[in-house]
Amino acid sequence: MSLFVPQFDESVIVRAAEAEVVGRAPTTVRLLADSSRTGGALSTQRVTLTAGADGARPHWHDNSAEMFFLLDGAADILSGEDVVTAGPGDLVVVPPGRPHAFAAVPGADADLLIVITPGVERFEYFRHLRRVALGEATPESLLDVQERYDNHFLSSAAWEARRG
Repeated sequence: MSLFVPQFDESVIVRAAEAEVVGRAPTTVRLLADSSRTGGALSTQRVTLTAGADGARPHWHDNSAEMFFLLDGAADILSGEDVVTAGPGDLVVVPPGRPHAFAAVPGADADLLIVITPGVERFEYFRHLRRVALGEATPESLLDVQERYDNHFLSSAAWEARRG
């Protein structure tokens, strides 16, 4: 195991009113701190999902773990072939290379703090997702940026069985 020591000198402070917001209900992402601000330590965002909305389809990261902390509501979280239902205060950490996904439980809202560590420059990925949602980019264009954002898509029978 190697030790990664992030390189940054100042505390990172992001006021709620200053966070960039990408999307709107049913899926709202607040961009909090990207890898470049934290010396590579982490990337973090807050995702708010309404009415059973999907957060992210099944994918994996080769080089980062992903942490999901449920602030409020109820969320289904895929980890490998297991789907866990998390409630307020629950924590799920998915290791690198393990398939995962998340969504609000059908009929419920979910508010999640998500941390990827070590960090990856992810803010532009969320902006790309917004362009796809607005029809300014094709869904297939996400395949072209999988390596850049260490976000690799796959299908999951366990996720499809739970989410349909």
